[in-house]
Amino acid sequence: MTGGHQALALLLFSGFVAVTLGITTWVSRRRQGTAEEFYAGGRLFTPMENGFAIAGDYMSAASFLGVTGLIALYGYDGLLYVVGFLVAWLVVLFLVAELVRNCGRFTLADVVAARMSERPVRIAAGTSSVTVSVLYLVAQMVGAGSLVALLLGRTSGAAQAWTVIGVGALMVIYVSLGGMRATTWIQIVKAVLLLTGTVVLTVLVLVRFHGDFDRLLVAAADRSGHGSAFLAPGLKYGGSWTARLDFISLGLALVLGTAGLPHILSRFYTVPTARAARRSAVWSIGLIGGFYLMTIVLGFGAAAVVGPQTVRGSNAAGNTAVPLLALDLGGGAGSTGGTVLFAIVAAVAFATILAVVAGITLASSASVAHDLYASLRRSHANTRSEVAVARVAAVGIGVVAIALGLLARDLNVAFLVGLAFAVAASANLPVLLYALFWRGFTTRGAVWAVYGGLIPALGLVLLSPVVSGSPDSLFPDVDFQYFPLQNPGIVSIPLGFLAGWLGTVTSDEVADEAKYAETEVRSLTGAGAV
Repeated sequence: MTGGHQALALLLFSGFVAVTLGITTWVSRRRQGTAEEFYAGGRLFTPMENGFAIAGDYMSAASFLGVTGLIALYGYDGLLYVVGFLVAWLVVLFLVAELVRNCGRFTLADVVAARMSERPVRIAAGTSSVTVSVLYLVAQMVGAGSLVALLLGRTSGAAQAWTVIGVGALMVIYVSLGGMRATTWIQIVKAVLLLTGTVVLTVLVLVRFHGDFDRLLVAAADRSGHGSAFLAPGLKYGGSWTARLDFISLGLALVLGTAGLPHILSRFYTVPTARAARRSAVWSIGLIGGFYLMTIVLGFGAAAVVGPQTVRGSNAAGNTAVPLLALDLGGGAGSTGGTVLFAIVAAVAFATILAVVAGITLASSASVAHDLYASLRRSHANTRSEVAVARVAAVGIGVVAIALGLLARDLNVAFLVGLAFAVAASANLPVLLYALFWRGFTTRGAVWAVYGGLIPALGLVLLSPVVSGSPDSLFPDVDFQYFPLQNPGIVSIPLGFLAGWLGTVTSDEVADEAKYAETEVRSLTGAGAV
């Protein structure tokens, strides 16, 4: 890329960083010592504000960079991510949003521990939440590395490494100083920027093809090298029975995983009432739905305008399809319009990554402090020490995410998020639904549900083609691949539900009917909710 691209993109990105650091500094001057302030922003956000923040949390680098890249490379099969990400919100709206807001305080474990033996349940749920968050963070770090390699015209490991380290440092600052209030406002600013940028690019793509979407699809198919197969199922997931099972597994993970994502669930605690939580979900569905419809246009636009070969040449996983599309739509390399549009898109993508990693880091540090630390201490942890631990945990989680992000930098970010969704759907969703809807659910069932989904999901990923046994693996030179699917959801999600049922029916513990009745009334009416 030219010096003009680099200078302008870095200038715009620096402007966003300056604004967000200003927000963080302003918020840090307010009282952040209480857990309610740090974890939930004082529960003072309106449904519209929270809806924009949820959309900002959800519209990650996986969506903006990864999904469009997969559509550009694989056509119809890339659309699965769009459908899965969007349909998942129906599960959140009808089964989770209002009930979680009524039953919990700050984390997923609060909902489950309300009617169980608190310590083992909190340790299990906290461990699972941190694991899911770290996997999700890795995807954002990979997106950051891919983007800076394109921006600076360097593919060296050092350039990507320093970018990932820089993003990690900023996210630690946002979380440790500003807490939920700063993170929420950063998400709102980022959501507005991302939606605006996506609208502009979508309009330019449609103008290029005179508003004829059919013409866009035909051009994409012609340039793909696959002809009409580009617009039909099976290019990525239809070649064999293994690929078809992978397709089903990924679909299950995407549709069910959102309801188990810690950073999404924690958003429902930032509003004052359950009704506000439901309205937040409705706002976010509208914003997210519009965004994903536009990513379809951008994905096929990148295939038609840039070409899959060029996209793959820039980044094998397709993570740079949108910036390359912006460059071409603006007039091409060396043109003023191309330079400006590329720089804007690159800066928006950086803003997307920074905002999302801040939200995920806050959710995972809350799980460490509120669930793990508070449970492992023999004496009751006071609020100030818990918040202090959360700030320290943000640093530790940042370091782990940076290290894993460097290791996985050649994988597609949407694919990596699919793995995080599979773990969330396997470990978090079963225990959440059982706790809310099963009268006889016990502590052993809760612990078994978490570990019964978490351990198989992680184990199957380690034994899958993602880690070894193929040229695209993390470790291509070794082979301990014994599980043929890339996404473990089709196996690990049923195992999570089965383990929860088995743990309950084999437990000697008698479920507390009174506590279940209290949870049921609270979840449905909000009576006694915090």
